[in-house]
Amino acid sequence: MKSEVINTNNAPIPTGPYVQAINTQNMIFISGQLPIYPNTNIIPNNIYDQTYQALQNILNIIDTINLKIENIIKTTLFLINIDDLPDVNNSYKKFFYTHSVGKKMHLPARSCVEVSRLPKNANIEIEAIAIKPTN
Repeated sequence: MKSEVINTNNAPIPTGPYVQAINTQNMIFISGQLPIYPNTNIIPNNIYDQTYQALQNILNIIDTINLKIENIIKTTLFLINIDDLPDVNNSYKKFFYTHSVGKKMHLPARSCVEVSRLPKNANIEIEAIAIKPTN
């Protein structure tokens, strides 16, 4: 199977020995994205904005290969505090509504787990899988 690394300056530089994403023939595997603003390297203060920024980083990665939000088929959310889920859900829903074509909201399958810590003391990290459209 042929695969290629995806890198963009519009998403945070990986904090360890991994790549932003791998593009295979049909699927794109996006590494966990912290809620870092790539132009400033700053993490927002609240979970709502952190969720939105982590998703924006994912969208920026898949945009480099001309994919859209509708191509995301699965996300996994890692939260420091599961009690933040209502704010996470509100931000998540707003993000997918805002970026969906024709305002018909596209939502992927999703898992969400609580973890004890995340890099850079972030409150959330999101990974995703996207699929290329078939012609």
